[in-house]
Amino acid sequence: MFNIGDKVVYPMHGAGIIEKIEEREILGEIKSYYILHIPYGKMEVMVPVDKCAEAGLRAIVKKSEIKHILEVLSAPSTEMDDNWNRRLRDNNEKLKTGDPKQVAEVIRNLVRIEREKKLSAGEKKLLTNARQILSSEIVLVNGVDDKKAEAMIDEAI
Repeated sequence: MFNIGDKVVYPMHGAGIIEKIEEREILGEIKSYYILHIPYGKMEVMVPVDKCAEAGLRAIVKKSEIKHILEVLSAPSTEMDDNWNRRLRDNNEKLKTGDPKQVAEVIRNLVRIEREKKLSAGEKKLLTNARQILSSEIVLVNGVDDKKAEAMIDEAI
C-alpha cells in the first residue's frame, strides 16, 4: 500500500508522485484509486488500489541503484532479433515489466542499432518512451532536471 506523497513508477508511463487517494465510481463500481502526477509530460494517471501490483506500480529505486542502472547502459549490447517487428515486440515486453534495468537495456540496444541503421517508426517511438520512463525515475531519485537526467543516460551509453 502506498501513501500520498510516495514516489512511484508506473510501467509504460514513468515515475510520478501519488497526489491523492480517491474513491470513484466507474461502471457502477466504487473503488479506491491512486491519483498519480507524472511530471514528465504533465500527466495524471489513475491506478486502482486493489490492482496496483498487477499494474506493476512500484516504489522508485534507491539512489544507490541508479549507478547499477547506468552500468547496464554502458554494458555490451545483448543479442537481438534482426527482424524489427520481433525486436519491437520483445522490447515492449521488457518495458511492461517496469524493471529499470530492462528499460535501460532497451534504450542501450536501440540507441546502438540506431547508430548503424534506421529504426522503424515503432522502434523510434518505443525508444523515446523508454528514455522518458528511465529519465523520469532518475529525476525523482536524484533530484535533477530532465536535461541532466537525459545527459546521464547519454553519457552512460
